[in-house]
Amino acid sequence: MNISAKRKAGGRATKGGARAREDVISELIGEMTSWAPRDRMSAFRSWLKGSLSLIHLNVLSVLEAEGPLPMSKLADVLDVSVASATGIVSRMEERHLVERQHDRDDRRVVLVVPTDAGTAVFRTMAEQRRERLTALLGRLTDDELAAFLVGLRAVRAAREDLHAELEARGEDPHGPAPSPATGAPKGGPG
Repeated sequence: MNISAKRKAGGRATKGGARAREDVISELIGEMTSWAPRDRMSAFRSWLKGSLSLIHLNVLSVLEAEGPLPMSKLADVLDVSVASATGIVSRMEERHLVERQHDRDDRRVVLVVPTDAGTAVFRTMAEQRRERLTALLGRLTDDELAAFLVGLRAVRAAREDLHAELEARGEDPHGPAPSPATGAPKGGPG
């Protein structure tokens, strides 16, 4: 019996308890996704130090995920015109976050590439996040820490199971979330 089958057999509530289970799931989602406006603004201010805009963060995220891209492809991914993407990249070059390089295979193609300073942005953010999480978790009791670790490992295992199931069905595990009732993507047939 795989983890998913064990989870389904032992972890599901009866029909009478289904509503209570949905309520607990709703509360957990609320706790996991809560981000108070003041916390959000503080994070944005921290990220935006040195004139780093949200579009710059978006470009750096795209380049981190996709690797160096030609300007036209970057514009497509950002859903902006090539002229707008060129302006964005020019401002980012001024801040030494990206640079343009000729493609080794086709010198006519100019790629947008993150610089060391550009790639350091997310490392710095991750380090700051780890420091804050360390301080936060340090306030929990040993029992709370142990229970939280068990819960997070269960969530990771469930995520891996779900991704494997979606991939087996030929679906994108990073696409729309499946409906809890049917397993079909929300808004899709089902």
